[in-house]
Amino acid sequence: MPKESDKLNIHQQLEIVIEEMVDRELSLKDGLREFEKIYIETVSKKYKGNMTRMSKALGVHRNTLRNRAKSLKIIK
Repeated sequence: MPKESDKLNIHQQLEIVIEEMVDRELSLKDGLREFEKIYIETVSKKYKGNMTRMSKALGVHRNTLRNRAKSLKIIK
């Protein structure tokens, strides 16, 4: 049996999450930071922390990814 979220496209799913963030009065800065952190963590799991493969999948330079991960406290 498909889940309700399987029926929604990515835009619709994000709208639901964003509505909740707005209801909680989360600032844009905090919301973007949290989204980016979760996104990078998810990619890291998929590619087992391989920064070269992660950066290619994300479309950013490896050094840029490493710096963002450090600033988001994902890696030390």
